[in-house]
Amino acid sequence: MNWAQTHDCHFETDRVPELLEQLERESDAEAWKELGYRLVLEYDLVSPAGFAALPRLVRLASGSADARRLAGEIMERAAGQHGCDELLADCADAIVEFRGLLHRHLRTRPADYLATFRALLAVEEEYHWAAVLGDFSDFYRLDCPHCAVEVTVAIGDYGRYSAIRDWNLGDVDRRDLRPAPAEGLSGVGRWMYEIADRDGENALANGILHLFGKAECPGCASVFHLADEYASANRPMPIDYTM
Repeated sequence: MNWAQTHDCHFETDRVPELLEQLERESDAEAWKELGYRLVLEYDLVSPAGFAALPRLVRLASGSADARRLAGEIMERAAGQHGCDELLADCADAIVEFRGLLHRHLRTRPADYLATFRALLAVEEEYHWAAVLGDFSDFYRLDCPHCAVEVTVAIGDYGRYSAIRDWNLGDVDRRDLRPAPAEGLSGVGRWMYEIADRDGENALANGILHLFGKAECPGCASVFHLADEYASANRPMPIDYTM
């Protein structure tokens, strides 16, 4: 790698290889923090040095949660407007290696399971779900596709329902979600469910069944596919560089 032709987020060319050499010798929290700032840009973009560093991060990833996380963040941004298609193409072998490593790591049911799961989604080019999939411990808001009322959806510890959020009364007019049957899943939903189920991640697997199921709008009683509307509501917006 000719680092003199590959800049980081600060348009510097020498600091990233120095940090990689340091981390290959010994892990250091501050060095990892600085490396992340130099490789991953704001607005979900990645610097050219990020792709240049990816093969070395993958080599570190089997024994380093920091390396797995940072390599995953780079892959999550691989579909962005980074202008580094050639650098990304050069990472093809490293990406194949990373895929196998992530599968093996997931089978150990690690503490960083969700971050690893998202990284695997990115490696499989499911960039949208890699960016937005959470642990189902929060509420999700989206507009009903039929009447445009804002619907609050709970999947997880708070319940599994759609409702109208009233800031004084809480969630009112709750409607139970209708989870998809596992055998009825297809495409990325089926793939996500089978990985989580394989690894015994029951909460994640159950959340995926509900996410790819149906919700009823409390406003107009129409039924819609939750994943379709959630994906549409969370689709990344293109960046206008002329502003």
